[in-house]
Amino acid sequence: MRGPKATQIELTNRQRAELEKIIRKANSKQIHVTRAKIIVLADEGMSNQQIADRLEGHRETARRWRDRWADEVETLAAVEAEADDKELGKYVICLLSDQARSGTPGKFTAEQICQIVAISCEEPEEYGRPVTHWTPAELADEAVKQGIVESISARQTGRFLKRSQSQAEPVSQLAEQ
Repeated sequence: MRGPKATQIELTNRQRAELEKIIRKANSKQIHVTRAKIIVLADEGMSNQQIADRLEGHRETARRWRDRWADEVETLAAVEAEADDKELGKYVICLLSDQARSGTPGKFTAEQICQIVAISCEEPEEYGRPVTHWTPAELADEAVKQGIVESISARQTGRFLKRSQSQAEPVSQLAEQ
């Protein structure tokens, strides 16, 4: 039994060039490469099943990305008319990226995270702690004591510290130069 007819895709030369650039680029995310291939093959007239067979994927994946591209045709045309190739490329990548998913919001606000990281930048002795360096457990305990959060695990404070440390490294490397 045949399903509904696949949505027609007609790429402009610039759109095809951007998609092919993503496909050829060595450091493109593979998920973007696969999705770009779906759109290019759809433009070539392949059915969703043919695309799935060629890319060793699922027909529904081909349908979903073909439909998503088709839903954005007008916006894509407007971006293409007004933007340079770099901006068009950014928009195409955005279009090929996953959309935000629903789910439980984060437990900690950005302000709380900043306050916890700020405490970690100060000496533990200033808070009456008998240690020379902050441990995740000591930091978690201090964040609760200061009323920044009601509760937090040592593991979570460790994640905050690790994340803030990795973001600070490029700045410290610049300072050394």
